[in-house]
Amino acid sequence: MAEQRSVPVKPSTRDGDDGTGLPSVTDIDTPAVIIDLDRVEANIEKLQTYLDAHGIAGRPHIKTHKLPLLAHKQVKAGAVGITVQTLGEAEVMAAAGIEDILITYNLLGEQKTRRLAALARTVPRLRVAVDNPLALDTVIAAGSMADRTIGVLVEFESGKKRQGVLEPEQALTLAKRAKKSNFVTFDGLMTYPCGPQTASFVAAARRLFTEAKIDIPVVSAGGTPEMWRAHEVEGLTEYRVGTSIYNDRHSVGVGSASFDECALHVHVTVVSLPEPDRGVIDAGSKVLTYDPLPPRYGQGHGHVLEYPEAVITSLSEEHAVVDFSACAERPRIGERLRVVPNHVCPVSNLVDEVVLHRSGVVEATVEVAARGKR
Repeated sequence: MAEQRSVPVKPSTRDGDDGTGLPSVTDIDTPAVIIDLDRVEANIEKLQTYLDAHGIAGRPHIKTHKLPLLAHKQVKAGAVGITVQTLGEAEVMAAAGIEDILITYNLLGEQKTRRLAALARTVPRLRVAVDNPLALDTVIAAGSMADRTIGVLVEFESGKKRQGVLEPEQALTLAKRAKKSNFVTFDGLMTYPCGPQTASFVAAARRLFTEAKIDIPVVSAGGTPEMWRAHEVEGLTEYRVGTSIYNDRHSVGVGSASFDECALHVHVTVVSLPEPDRGVIDAGSKVLTYDPLPPRYGQGHGHVLEYPEAVITSLSEEHAVVDFSACAERPRIGERLRVVPNHVCPVSNLVDEVVLHRSGVVEATVEVAARGKR
């Protein structure tokens, strides 16, 4: 399928005559979220090549980028479909022509039932994860309302202590309930994150499901930190990742990527130097994220590429305070810097648009289409 966009794209112009674009990323006003398309495409290809080599289906999580343009690039590279966290994200991606969508969240209530039914009428292959009877009943009701069949994955707990059934017997009970309906199919199991508990749960579940004569076609796990070890998990058929398309400071810390593979940078300007060792940049909590890192991976609220020893010590809405005391040199007021966020996913949800470039030349400014979509 050809790549599609659900929102207008403002292309850059080399001469800038029409004012819609800029020839260089350094001409973009700060703070700005700047994305290197060459690195994005290399990250997509690297992961897909790994998954293909191990016979694992790829289903990237678009919550990281929230851009139909990049979702189409991932599918074109070989992903079987995409993962979303909310109905709103699914609606945006469906409108952009994505035809295989997994929603990894319990959906409850009449309003979500109606929205899911509408989505089922437009998406050829739709799946929803559930971990309780009420969430399953919502999917069944939506399928009935739409007169369509919706796939169901039963989510199980494997270390995150978030959603997910705790015992294989609970998964089997939900699978049996799903198989009694004409409007859903039991398609398998899913979990997040991926680790030793994943394989042990799946092995126990397979024994129970075999006795009940129920197949488990899909076993889906996810998480960027463990993605290069996905092939070590016995029984895994599908892998979901979000952060890997951009990577971030946490990715570097856990060893799943390098700073050279970080495709998203927040461009900022030093707007004040009240003291020799204390600077202020123009990107606070409305652009960067409060998400912390384990101390062994680094301090502060992001990694400043030009001053690696600097520490972003605090954020307010429009200010970030930076400690430059450990740096051999100090910046000047007006100097432009690049920050690699600790956690890149929230950053996409904090801005209306992002700038795409190749080798520093702006290609387009695009709206973050699924931003804030619930």
